[in-house]
Amino acid sequence: MTDAMVTPDRSLGTAEQLADPNYTPPLAKAVPLGIQHVLAMFVSNVTPAIIVAGAAGFGFGSDSPDFPNLIYMIQMSMLFAGIATLFQTIGFGPVGARLPIVQGTSFAFLPIMIPAVAGQGTAGLAGLMTGVVIGGIFHFCLGTVVGRIRYALPPLVTGLIVLMIGLALIRVGIQYAAGGVPKMGTEDFGTFAMWFPALVVVAVTLAVKFFTRGLLSVAAVLIGLVAGYGVALLMGQVSFGNVGNAAAFALPNPFVWGIEFNFAVILGMCFMAVISAIETVGDVSGITKGGAGREATDNEIAGATYADGLGTAVGGLFGGLPNTSFSQNVGLISMTGVMSRHVVTIGALFLIVCGLVPKFGAIVSTVPINVLGGGVIVMFGMVCAAGVNMLSEVAWSRRNMVIFAVSLSLGLGLQLEPTALQHLPDTLRILLTSGLLPAAVISIALNLLLPEDLV
Repeated sequence: MTDAMVTPDRSLGTAEQLADPNYTPPLAKAVPLGIQHVLAMFVSNVTPAIIVAGAAGFGFGSDSPDFPNLIYMIQMSMLFAGIATLFQTIGFGPVGARLPIVQGTSFAFLPIMIPAVAGQGTAGLAGLMTGVVIGGIFHFCLGTVVGRIRYALPPLVTGLIVLMIGLALIRVGIQYAAGGVPKMGTEDFGTFAMWFPALVVVAVTLAVKFFTRGLLSVAAVLIGLVAGYGVALLMGQVSFGNVGNAAAFALPNPFVWGIEFNFAVILGMCFMAVISAIETVGDVSGITKGGAGREATDNEIAGATYADGLGTAVGGLFGGLPNTSFSQNVGLISMTGVMSRHVVTIGALFLIVCGLVPKFGAIVSTVPINVLGGGVIVMFGMVCAAGVNMLSEVAWSRRNMVIFAVSLSLGLGLQLEPTALQHLPDTLRILLTSGLLPAAVISIALNLLLPEDLV
């Protein structure tokens, strides 16, 4: 994060003003800064909805009868990212850190969401969204205790969990790049025609990230996807069939897929809420240190956690996926030196407008699944890298090596060979074969129980 820092543009204000969350730079510069925050998170924000739809087996191809449901899920990703961001930047009562925190759809929950809907079409969404709402309420409640549970989640545990999240998702990126679920089992899966646009995305993303600066570097994945999209368009892989049929304006629908209590999903969502809460604590600390050179206050950390949970719960009522704070935007604040929460509010309003326009979601949904796969390979690889970076802070004693080894072996092993638990009840089997639950429980328990002087 620190290697991206540059000298802030002092035309935006004095050093004291730039470090003040309540300061607003001149509007002509505040608006581009707000849009820059949206560009930094846009691809990551809409990708989970597309992945969940792909896992469920609906929405891909303009001739799919469920295509409008994919558009709707993309809409909700934008709309409730914007609304949850307003909870953070404006806040009310104890809710919100009143800091420039950008909220977006979380990758961390995907290892729970993918098996929850796998192959069920839209029928699996009722149980998923009910779990999102209950998990969001649980996440909200964590705001009262988040400061007191941090001791149980040192870098050894959190780094392992983040690494496991990335490892659980890498397979999805490769599947998408090769053609995704619609092509699996056909001759088209894994052909050069599928792989070429995905590889263009990866190559352009790397080139832009490391050979440009400023806004271009920040939006590298988005630019890579645009390049891959252009190649796919020339290869005849893009269809605009449903863009013209999409409405110009639409409001979200409550309980759009109904209510269904799936206890495996509910438990999984509550468990991941703890991980998401800890991630938010780290992001809040990163913002205050990088933007204002100070530690985050207890009220800011609690308020951010409340907003995280509330944003998730409210979004779930209307078919949105779990929200969390976006770490890439923390780095952007360190880079620009602008701590203004009102700049991020402008970005949130832009997201809300986009979320109310189905045509915008329809345009996003025209991105071929193999093109998205190229971006996903980069993004999920970065999740793994973030976990490794967290683990770099660990003192690798024999005790910690044993904790890591046992937790990773069981967690990853059950994820790779889910049939090993085929005789367990469905709820327990889904939770354990995600890999995250066993890895987290084992690492937390061993970290709390094993003596420090183990040799």
